[in-house]
Amino acid sequence: MPSITDDYPEYSRTCKLDTLRATEYGYLDEQDHIYLDYTGAGLAARTQFQAHKSRLDGATFGNPHSENPTSRAATDLVERARRRVLLHLNASPEDYQVIFTSNATGAAKLVGEAYPFAKSSRLVLTSDNHNSLNGLREYARRAGAKKTRYVPMRPKDLRIDTEAVIKTLGRPRPWPLGRPSKRQRKGLFAYPAQSNFSGVRHPLSWIKLAQDLGYDVLLDAAAYLPTSQLDLSTVNPSFVIVSWYKVFGFPTGVGCLVARRDALARLARPYFAGGTVQAATVAIPWHTLVSGEGAFEDGTVNYLSIPDVHVGLDWLSTVGMDMVATRVRCLTGWFIDRLLKLRHSNGSPMIVLYGPADAESRGGTVAFNFVDARGKVVDERLVAQESSRAHISLRTGCFCNPGAGEAVFGISARTLKPLVRQKGGTFDDFLRIAHLPTGGAIRVSFGIASTCGDVDYFIAFATKTYKDRVTSTEGLAPRPGC
Repeated sequence: MPSITDDYPEYSRTCKLDTLRATEYGYLDEQDHIYLDYTGAGLAARTQFQAHKSRLDGATFGNPHSENPTSRAATDLVERARRRVLLHLNASPEDYQVIFTSNATGAAKLVGEAYPFAKSSRLVLTSDNHNSLNGLREYARRAGAKKTRYVPMRPKDLRIDTEAVIKTLGRPRPWPLGRPSKRQRKGLFAYPAQSNFSGVRHPLSWIKLAQDLGYDVLLDAAAYLPTSQLDLSTVNPSFVIVSWYKVFGFPTGVGCLVARRDALARLARPYFAGGTVQAATVAIPWHTLVSGEGAFEDGTVNYLSIPDVHVGLDWLSTVGMDMVATRVRCLTGWFIDRLLKLRHSNGSPMIVLYGPADAESRGGTVAFNFVDARGKVVDERLVAQESSRAHISLRTGCFCNPGAGEAVFGISARTLKPLVRQKGGTFDDFLRIAHLPTGGAIRVSFGIASTCGDVDYFIAFATKTYKDRVTSTEGLAPRPGC
């Protein structure tokens, strides 16, 4: 069998990661486990866990909303973490602020609930979006904004044409003094830097394009940051959302909204809480918010875990993001090459791939389905069961990205119209109405601790389990949802 270095010679420059797999991530092999769900969650190094324990063993920390010694100690570490995030993103503190949230979804929600949608404004989303961004349309609808527009994607490779973005945003019109002012803004454009379904990387050039057309831009960087660097000195989105556990595994429950100061000033919070106000009264309905990021951090931040963001970013810097990116790109390309060569004995393909068939302009996420010996898509529930028994962690379903699923299965709005009239029902009822052959796809994704051995193991599993096999759905439990 050809070696990965035959087609991807640069892979040999990432051998340091094999050492880390055996040491810092050695628990995988100790547990006889193949981890292929890095888009779902990153993995933490043992060094990160040790740093957390050492910090808690060596000091006492209290609620940051005070000036006592334990509060001061917690506040100092939280503020250090804010500065470290800005440093990692090469963002000037004069231009950007860091708001800690529970995850990327929480960050998106902060923007959605406070964004000044109005009858004259518009929300534009790419069809390729996580539901965390699709949900923004509910805030826009309730504010009376124009109907949410979606930028379509190409069904074959799940990429989006820049011309389609321009057409959906609306052609430019002359502004009196260059960029549109606050009052002239058209609305909000939100899209992912990298698809959580297909791994497609969408152009960061769309940020300036949309801003020049009068839009604020929300960039979902959750799937992009684990294997790529985002430089906010060269691209200037209004808002960036992140889940740190996806980047380096630990801590969980901590995300960020990184926002331009001028964009943050345009948000109007519909709620206040402890920690977000300078003062509030009961005798009259009056309150005044604190300035800056504090106005958006409801209650007490996760001060025992936020410092671990600093640790995780330091760890990534020590390893080298370029090295991680090179390894993931090589493994992804090699994996796709081998997937596409899988054949039944009669020569028919064993898989159908969703997304690009190469490693260009994409991350380490690969979506596909197995096809059995009779040409029928293998039910994703069966793959979930059988891969789990083989100690493989991967993802099955639609990955909270309905637009990508609709594109790959050719589901039209006309097909989905009966859903509007249906009340209740199960997810399987939805699949029947949509005429779907299965409940989604299989998703394999690579990350910092991935190796050639992981690819070899999965390809061997796929060949042994599905080659020349005729499958059925008999005995499979009903799907609880997507």
